[in-house]
Parts: sequence; C-alpha cells; structure tokens
Amino acid sequence: MKLFDFSPDSEMTPVIGLLHAAVKYNFVRLKQLVEDMTQEEIDYKGPNQELNSAAQLLRHLAVVDLHWVYRLQSKSVPAAYRERFGPMYEEDGKLPMINGISLKALLDEYEEIQDMFRKVCLSKTDDDLSEIVPYGNENNATVRWGSGISPTTAGIIMRIWYA
Repeated sequence: MKLFDFSPDSEMTPVIGLLHAAVKYNFVRLKQLVEDMTQEEIDYKGPNQELNSAAQLLRHLAVVDLHWVYRLQSKSVPAAYRERFGPMYEEDGKLPMINGISLKALLDEYEEIQDMFRKVCLSKTDDDLSEIVPYGNENNATVRWGSGISPTTAGIIMRIWYA
C-alpha cells in the first residue's frame, strides 16, 4: 500500500487539519482496498444473501460522513440528499439494500461527500471542535481531542460512527 502523508491541510487550523487528514486518509485507504473489485464482488451478500454487501457498506460510510458534514454545521441533512443517498439504516436497523450500482458511481458519490467535508473543515477552527452539535435520536456530540492525548498518539476522537 502506498504511504499517505498524514499532514494537516495548510489552509486549515492545526487540529481541524489533522481531523480532515485522518478522514481523508481513511477514504483514500478504503478506495485502494476496493479499487479492483468486480460488480459481482461489490454486490455479493454471502452464500445465503443475508450479509451486507461491499456496496451497502460503502454507501453507509458515505451517508455517515454526509451526516457529519451537516452535523458539524448544526444542520439537518437536506431532503434532496436524503432522497439521493437514502437513510443510514432502515427501520429494522439493517443497512439499506444497494444492488447494481457500480463501484465507480459509489466512489464518485463518496468523493463528493469528502469534498463537502473538506469545505466544512475550511470553515471551522480548532475551537469549534468543542461545540455541541445535534447527533440524532435527540442526542448531542462533540468532535475533539481526547483529554490528555497528543496528536502523535493518534488519540483523535473524530466520529461517533453509529447513532
């Protein structure tokens, strides 16, 4: 695997830049891991069709990031995006069904959301990480460094993955 420069974006404040770099690193690494998958592999749901496919997982990660784009702005995800990408989970708690969407289309959508995340990070400062933001189910969250943990120990608390 190609090494990734985990340096903060020079246009961002240091901690926001490191947050963005960590999210970007995970996205780039994920793209590298799936880049050679076939459509059959992307849609595979296990021998009994009861598991989550790679397509479902990719879409879910993109939707989670989309929700953080808007949470960090203390906004709700606009209806147009909810309609386009669907919910994070179905009412039964399962990931929404995704089938027949090409890997390129899934990654292009995710890239679009990563670009949105970068724009939000450009508008934030390190002090903004302590702000309380809406988190779903009438809960709240913050995005901040863990107490007493330095950046070099990779102790960033950057997301709460599931609502």
